[in-house]
Amino acid sequence: MQVLAEDVRLVQIVDRAFAETSAKSGAHLACRPGCTQCCHGAFAINALDALRLRAGMRALHAEKPALAAAVEARAIAYLDEFCADFPGDSATGILGESEEAQAAFDDFANHAPCPALNPDSGLCDVYVSRPMTCRVYGPPVRSEDGLAVCELCFTTAAPEEIASCEMALPHDEEERLLAVVHEQGAVRGQTIVAFCLLPPDGTTAS
Repeated sequence: MQVLAEDVRLVQIVDRAFAETSAKSGAHLACRPGCTQCCHGAFAINALDALRLRAGMRALHAEKPALAAAVEARAIAYLDEFCADFPGDSATGILGESEEAQAAFDDFANHAPCPALNPDSGLCDVYVSRPMTCRVYGPPVRSEDGLAVCELCFTTAAPEEIASCEMALPHDEEERLLAVVHEQGAVRGQTIVAFCLLPPDGTTAS
């Protein structure tokens, strides 16, 4: 799909921004391979993230089928454990949008490791295809509440140091591509990573 080719360019922009911010942040940025602070707890992802993850899983099946099967097995185990409390449609994986559903999601699978996280290596098995939230976690990123930063990073930095390392994000381009994905028939709404690690038809390699 053309949108996946354009998403590659979006990812490149974000990764360059992270690299630039990392260079400015120096030792204040604690993010390292094997640090799994951000790999625990469920978080919402959009349809563009879901498309990227599913494409990544198809590629993983082609290149490393045993690893893909292991990821799927962890996703199945995750959903078996938590799906009964999923605050949305467990058939489609779409999160509910009501105030009650959003409040329930705040307490959903809070401490569970992401099924994409390899428990042996401490690395993400779908790293190349990971969602935007994963790509921007760590450096100072602006939200409605101000600059958000990983609790392990910038612990000794002054406010002005944090502000000087703010990571610029291409929100407009992401929204444009997300609109294209919706125009092409993707279900509107947000989901979580676990659902996107499994084929939409429910078949798996296991």
